[in-house]
Amino acid sequence: MRIIYSAFISLCLLCCITFFGCKKKSSTPTPPPPPDTTSSSFVKGADVSWVTEMESSGIKFYNSAGTATECMALLKSLGLNSIRLRVWVNPSAGWNNAADVVAKAVRAKNLGMRVMIDFHYSDDWADPGKQTKPTAWSALDFTGLKTALANHTTDVLNQLKSAGVTPEWVQVGNETNDGMLWPDGKASTNMNNFAQLINTGYDAVKSVIPSAKVIVHISNGWDNSLFRWIFDGLNSNAAKYDVIGMSLYPSYVSGGWSTANAQCLQNMNDMVSRYGKEVMIVEVGMPWDNAAESKNFLTDIIAKAKTVTNKKCLGVLYWEPECYNNWKGHTLGAFDNSGKPTVAMDAFK
Repeated sequence: MRIIYSAFISLCLLCCITFFGCKKKSSTPTPPPPPDTTSSSFVKGADVSWVTEMESSGIKFYNSAGTATECMALLKSLGLNSIRLRVWVNPSAGWNNAADVVAKAVRAKNLGMRVMIDFHYSDDWADPGKQTKPTAWSALDFTGLKTALANHTTDVLNQLKSAGVTPEWVQVGNETNDGMLWPDGKASTNMNNFAQLINTGYDAVKSVIPSAKVIVHISNGWDNSLFRWIFDGLNSNAAKYDVIGMSLYPSYVSGGWSTANAQCLQNMNDMVSRYGKEVMIVEVGMPWDNAAESKNFLTDIIAKAKTVTNKKCLGVLYWEPECYNNWKGHTLGAFDNSGKPTVAMDAFK
């Protein structure tokens, strides 16, 4: 009996240990998943590349109460979360060179804003009407041109990385409706060369910041035939890119902003279905003195962008909204002549 009793006690103890051990294990909550740190939210941004030059001229920016406020912080208070910055190779006055870009990017990063870098691959403006080689690259053959493009891209991105800035998006060229670095990379005469330049830029970006999304940027976001021509050509020449970027300025469309926005939405959906790429409206703008209509335009295009198939539109960015008093002849900003944001900027809230 004593043996049986001892065995019985041992069995009870074993059951208790098993029960409470299992209970303790099952009551331990499953750790929650880590927070999403992929910055996947819709982009509401602005290109403010002129800001340091404006500040050097004594220009200030004011909130609605008339208090002088740092430009990027002011834009953030209005609901913007991203800053876009252009890069020139050897600009005569220094603005938009690597050092200037890094200084502005650090300011944006310190405000918790996301950063896009826009390589023009020129000493000055590159756009649909001109894609002029940097002076230092003008005598290079095509192989040398690709090497210079790669070195410039990696140099600027490494400087940004060393300063603690990791751009989420990098444009390889600006408004490259007919290619870039003319005449070598002119798409209408040599689409393969244009694709090679894109690939050189793509590889350079990924070698420094593998997570960055590479954008090929075309203007006239309502012009589906232009976009099909460029991206059919690039795809047939094995070009590598992640995002199709577009500009949208309604003043160039006879039907006004409503027509421009409707056509842009159709074009974005076509780009997504035809090429399987994400899209992004990287430049918009309307006259500052037509602020109410500009707000309607922005509100509508932001809403439309959010309806793109499978949420493939990453966001909308205003081009130089901080400009006022006819700065550099730019009248498509979104600040009034007292240096305050107009109601157009309310669309981003």
